[in-house]
Amino acid sequence: MKNYKYIILTIFLTASLIGCIPTQPMYQMSTKITPMSYAIGSNSSAIATISWKEYFSDKNLIALIDTTLANNFDVLIALQRVEAARAGVQFSKGLLLPSVSISGTAAIRRYGRYTMDGAGNATTDILPGQTVPVNLPDYFVGLQTSWEADITGKIQNRKKAAVARYLSSIEGKNWLITNLVAVIASTYYELQALDIELEIIRENISIQENAVAVVTSQKESGAANELAVEQFRAQLLTTKSLEVEIEQRIIETENQINSLLGRYPQPIERGKTILTHIIPTQLHTGVPSDLLRNRPDIKQAELELVAAKADVKAARAAFYPSLSITGGLGFQSFRSNLLFTTPQSFVFSLVGGLSAPLINRSAIKAHFKGASAYQVEMLYNYQKSILNGYVEVYNQLNNLNNLQRIFGYQNEKVNILSQSIQTSNDLFRTGRANYLEVLLTQQNTLNARLDFIDVRKRQMLSQINIYKALGGGWK
Repeated sequence: MKNYKYIILTIFLTASLIGCIPTQPMYQMSTKITPMSYAIGSNSSAIATISWKEYFSDKNLIALIDTTLANNFDVLIALQRVEAARAGVQFSKGLLLPSVSISGTAAIRRYGRYTMDGAGNATTDILPGQTVPVNLPDYFVGLQTSWEADITGKIQNRKKAAVARYLSSIEGKNWLITNLVAVIASTYYELQALDIELEIIRENISIQENAVAVVTSQKESGAANELAVEQFRAQLLTTKSLEVEIEQRIIETENQINSLLGRYPQPIERGKTILTHIIPTQLHTGVPSDLLRNRPDIKQAELELVAAKADVKAARAAFYPSLSITGGLGFQSFRSNLLFTTPQSFVFSLVGGLSAPLINRSAIKAHFKGASAYQVEMLYNYQKSILNGYVEVYNQLNNLNNLQRIFGYQNEKVNILSQSIQTSNDLFRTGRANYLEVLLTQQNTLNARLDFIDVRKRQMLSQINIYKALGGGWK
């Protein structure tokens, strides 16, 4: 008995020494330190902590976002990915526990006469006065179990990786929601801007139609020529074609929102809050380290890094010995009517096996190297997501400040040019200005008013983008 113990111990030590050859050290990883502030904006509590229902005040917009989060197909797909990841966690947990199955088998065996089994059976009584038959039936009913004891932590690390990826899928869903909220809000205000642009164009069409009537009247009285009439009419046609283009863009923008809402084309209810909304001169951005807690994409990248680390540990554990235990318990007999005869038909087994890779470990080494490389990739991805988040916030803060200055210039420009339309018309009627000056004034005023609305829209979009860049919108 002692000899068997020594043999088993020797095998175990040999397998351990050969199987546990140290692998190459992993890449020494380090992370960059984020700046202490954005240098622009307030460092008090970040607006990212505010719910989108509080951040946006337009009731129509809130209703659209609510519908989107309930019906958007990308959100529904993301939820199914979360469920799939949750199933992966349950699967990994199951690997830690023994598996037990019930089984029933019916077989027949025939051993060759000139074999050890056949020769032995020929002289052995299976029942008193009856030798073992040549064709030997075999019936079994019972339980069978198998279990890999996680002595190296391989299965536990696989579970950790599955849990991290499940949490990562949740953050991926949250990041999708953040982007959807931003897209819906941005498209909604783009639609409002198009409505106002259409009003401006139609007002300009009315002004140009009056100008055509005036110059036509002057032509009839000899104060103007046909060239002036043609130029005014051409400008009117250009503006009318621009009106049609804006109408088409409104249709497409409405349907872009409808598509995100998961519904077929229909009118989008909206107001003109883009004109009345107050753009704050300074936003509460918090500190850059808040991005690690608020931005789902950064949290997702961090969890993917955690999963990659666990994968590396599991791949390293594949070099070590593994212990497997199998067993069975039930009834076995060569006759079905004797199957449940106890204790004669009662059987059980318990087998423990220890194995370790010794030769041709290239596949294990390749898997370990791949897992290590993927871990480094996830580290770089994590650092990249932090850097991108910081740059996005910094850019939008500067953009919002600069747009505020541009808005002031454009507002003053519109006021001046709007007044110049009446001035040019009066001068034209009295012959102190030619028709080209009137046309140029009308065109410049139209462009200035459209540019003014565009700047206002960009201000709204910048405010939305800051909210998204800080990690708001998913709570």
